[in-house]
Amino acid sequence: MPPVKHRKVVMLGYPSVGKSSLALQFVKGDFPKEYEPTIENTWSKTFVLGNDEFELDVVDTAGQDEYSLLPQAFIFGIHGYIVVYSVACARSFHIASVLYRVLVDKRGKCLMPIVLVGNKTDLPEHNREVKSEEGKKLADSWGAAFMEVSAKDPEKSKQIFTKIIEEIDRVERSFSDEAKKCSVM
Repeated sequence: MPPVKHRKVVMLGYPSVGKSSLALQFVKGDFPKEYEPTIENTWSKTFVLGNDEFELDVVDTAGQDEYSLLPQAFIFGIHGYIVVYSVACARSFHIASVLYRVLVDKRGKCLMPIVLVGNKTDLPEHNREVKSEEGKKLADSWGAAFMEVSAKDPEKSKQIFTKIIEEIDRVERSFSDEAKKCSVM
């Protein structure tokens, strides 16, 4: 088997959208029973995807709003981003857009591996404030992957982290493909 690939991703989103629940479901297979605001945690998990083994560090951040400053540690040395909103909270969807603009301001308009996640699909339909089509449209405008999930579903949580690894690899391959096209004269 090839050497272990290390990847670091940051989870961003409005407070109480389920970032920690998604991370804990993936890393520990556990859905928290009570809400506890996160200051910041980093979780690690080794897993196999295809023929590759990954050591994934997941930075679970405190919730952000439009006035939050993203520390440099969330910009440099990061391979990808998971931006989470709640399908039952239009404000959290708005904040997802703001966070993307902040990332572009700090990182530049470059290929940036992102998965936009609409969480809390297990809530009753009458609670929904953000339509699936709106999430898909926003993700498409970013060039990002899009998923709707419930953190209560371990398989869906795993799919988010699988998708971000795939997105990171896709972006890395595009850079290496571009380098192959360059020639020095």
